[in-house]
Amino acid sequence: MEVGILGGGCFWCIEAVFLEARGVTRVESGYMGGHADQPTYEAVCNGTTGHAEVVRLEFDPSVISYHDILEIFFTIHDPTTLNRQGNDVGTQYRSVIFTTSPAQDTVARTVMAEMAMVWDAPLVTQVLPQETWYKAEDYHQNYFAQHPLQGYCAFVVAPKVSKFRATFAERLR
Repeated sequence: MEVGILGGGCFWCIEAVFLEARGVTRVESGYMGGHADQPTYEAVCNGTTGHAEVVRLEFDPSVISYHDILEIFFTIHDPTTLNRQGNDVGTQYRSVIFTTSPAQDTVARTVMAEMAMVWDAPLVTQVLPQETWYKAEDYHQNYFAQHPLQGYCAFVVAPKVSKFRATFAERLR
């Protein structure tokens, strides 16, 4: 198994998509990239910790490659908006890839170069080495599956999941 760590807006969106991707065996929401120990959701949302909302994926590279993971990532969020996704604004919603190895760093930069041709504006996604991982509170885990009719889930998460299903049907579980 390999690990990938991605931030692209609210972690509920990214988590919901990758829970449906064939070859991804585990997805957890959490925080990375800040300066506070043991950050809480409230502190991260207040922008006082410097952390991003991220997901930590475990995946089987014989089923889904890191390149494919990143292709999905760049398709389901807008990597051209600095510190925001839609109405979610702040550094906690930045587009970021935390790499776990030099090989992942190389793949991330290659995929970014490929995706730069797809988007009309420059990509603002950061590529950084992994830092300390903090798992988000339990109520954030598998949030969309537990609350599909909640307003944010219905109007923000569900369209991203639908886009994944339509664009990457061959990569569904």
